[in-house]
Amino acid sequence: MAERKAKVIRETAETNVKVELNIDGSGQFQITTGIRMFDHFLSQLAQHGVFDIKISASGPDQHHVVEDVAISLGKAFNQALGKKQGIVRMAHAIVPMDEALAAVAVDIGGRIYNVIEGDFDEASIGDMDADLVRHFLVSLASEAKINLHTKVLSGINDHHKAEALFKALGRALDTATCIDERLLGRVPSTKEVIEG
Repeated sequence: MAERKAKVIRETAETNVKVELNIDGSGQFQITTGIRMFDHFLSQLAQHGVFDIKISASGPDQHHVVEDVAISLGKAFNQALGKKQGIVRMAHAIVPMDEALAAVAVDIGGRIYNVIEGDFDEASIGDMDADLVRHFLVSLASEAKINLHTKVLSGINDHHKAEALFKALGRALDTATCIDERLLGRVPSTKEVIEG
């Protein structure tokens, strides 16, 4: 099996982002975005997705840093998966974090769509604007070319709700990107191709 790795560099007038992804990793991460809470959430994605992820990002404002990291990471997933041969493709995860509970379902089928449900009570989670959690998920789904549904099922603490989402995203993506040996390398679609 070919290595499922990708490197994406995004340099704009607003940000500088470098992402390295190994889908078949061991959950190792080196993440520096200048937003400590965002780094923490991304480390959960790597750890619980068992992906190796290196991210360095800088920029003058949070919005563009989070957006461009999501764009770059989404592109990295799409590139690393190539033609999507032999992948499980669809998966879901429900993850608790203390009193919070989050559900994520993904379909790596080339049809871009996202439904993001879950409200945060405060404007910020630590040093990160709370609405950027939603913006990250939308931008990631768009560039990874996946169908992504996420929902905070319950919770009181905003940190716990967001962390449960990132953990569930990691678990769902891990299962969806796994190789199903029964497919013998075939693309998991009756069309025999997954766009993107």
